[in-house]
Amino acid sequence: MNAVTVVDYIVERVAAEGISHCFGVAGDYLFPICDAVDSSAKMKWVGCANELNASYAADGYARIRGAAMLATTYGVGELSAMNGVMGAKAERSLVFHVVGMPSYQHQRVHKITHHTLGDGVFGNFVDLSAGAACCHAVITPDNCVVEMERVIAEAHRENRPAYIVVPSDYALAPVAPADVKPIALRSNEAALQKAMVVIAERINKAKSVIALPAFTVLRLGLQKQAQKAIEAIGCPFATTLMEKCMIDESHPQFAGMYAGAASNPKTRQIVEGADIVLDLGGVNLNDITTAAYSAKLDLSRFITVGLNDVRIGDDVIAGVRLADVLAELTKLKPPSARYRGTPQGLAPVNGKPSDRITMDALYPRYAAFLRAGDTVVLETGSTSSGITPRILPDGVRVEAQVLWGSIGWATPAAYRRCDGRSRQTDRANHRRRLPSADGERHRLHGTVRRKRYCLRPQ
Repeated sequence: MNAVTVVDYIVERVAAEGISHCFGVAGDYLFPICDAVDSSAKMKWVGCANELNASYAADGYARIRGAAMLATTYGVGELSAMNGVMGAKAERSLVFHVVGMPSYQHQRVHKITHHTLGDGVFGNFVDLSAGAACCHAVITPDNCVVEMERVIAEAHRENRPAYIVVPSDYALAPVAPADVKPIALRSNEAALQKAMVVIAERINKAKSVIALPAFTVLRLGLQKQAQKAIEAIGCPFATTLMEKCMIDESHPQFAGMYAGAASNPKTRQIVEGADIVLDLGGVNLNDITTAAYSAKLDLSRFITVGLNDVRIGDDVIAGVRLADVLAELTKLKPPSARYRGTPQGLAPVNGKPSDRITMDALYPRYAAFLRAGDTVVLETGSTSSGITPRILPDGVRVEAQVLWGSIGWATPAAYRRCDGRSRQTDRANHRRRLPSADGERHRLHGTVRRKRYCLRPQ
């Protein structure tokens, strides 16, 4: 029986995380990894026009599948991908960025090679790419098994990219065996119970509570769990632009989309006037989601359930996972009276097809066109600002890069259309919708292989 090589181990271990596609651009230092992907029965190579679009596509895939694999070559490739990987870090998409680098032999004697600065130094780009990730490892045959488990666990803990770099000669060397098991991420039971006692006490004493489920709930695939927790508490919930349609907007506890001064007045009063703001996942109150910082929120009223801790005022309870807190919240005693809002319907479609195109005429038509099972991928700019304030049909999923806001992201992110299904949607009823402005089309002309990957304009 042949020994398992470093690259084969990396590819198969990443595939074990539920990833079946690798986005990337082939390059000479990367060839061993490309070959390993090609020979794997569990992984399919998705070649992209350039590394930036590959990183955008991996981000989009990770949002649906929970994690993604990106492969680029040393220096020129990884630096081209860095904008997209950094965006994944900002918006908490888990991307395993695997990079092939010059051989250890050349590094040891400081050979001057291509894709370098010509100085015989090989750590320059490692430090840069590592900054776009939450963890990184330079893989050798001796550390491969141990380091892969470490970076995979840390990437899941933070739900952010991991950077894995492999010297080209080490890539084909056999892996040294190690008795290491995957690291399971669990809450500390004592810390979890302590957090729940404090949360329940604060909620029971409050006259009013508002829940703000965060975008991280989407990244972890915990939408149903968050909905059940909110229903158990019985309080209203609101979303920001980053969580649009996370829970159906016809839900009787939905209080509207919160955006500071740009909110519906009733929604703003409910959110800003609540005694307790139950932040489920860590909402991002940036200049976009708060309409230029116009939010009037008292952070001392926040109970923030992060991915790995609970913060109440200045007190932090560490060692607590978001999924476990959501499960515990469903066990709370239901209130005698639940919040019941008045569901809003779709905006009416006005005007005739021959009328001039305006936002008031165009975006209600977009909303009416959508149906359950659709995923809408929004580009930064007019499409995001025009569609998100509209009530959308139940069962629609919205994805946008609100925080990082890199123009050109949306089209490559929609690659995932035929590269896998969501954990909560099926293939038969799934459509991808990509309303996009001319500016993005000019930037991305020719980058999408529409016929091969089923991205057909409609």
